[in-house]
Amino acid sequence: MRCPNCQRKDIGKIGTNQYYCWNCFIEMNLVKGTLMLHQVEEDGSLSSLDDLFEEEDRRVNM
Repeated sequence: MRCPNCQRKDIGKIGTNQYYCWNCFIEMNLVKGTLMLHQVEEDGSLSSLDDLFEEEDRRVNM
């Protein structure tokens, strides 16, 4: 799997269907084959980044 943001493979699994890119610090949740992308804010909250990427770019073939 590659990060849709930086295209690198520095992806770690942090939970069930939850992943984290160690290069660009984006959290990803896999839902029905599509990644939901979030930026982790300083206070620990998550901001959605889904609107920055086309749905086709967020699809994962496993």
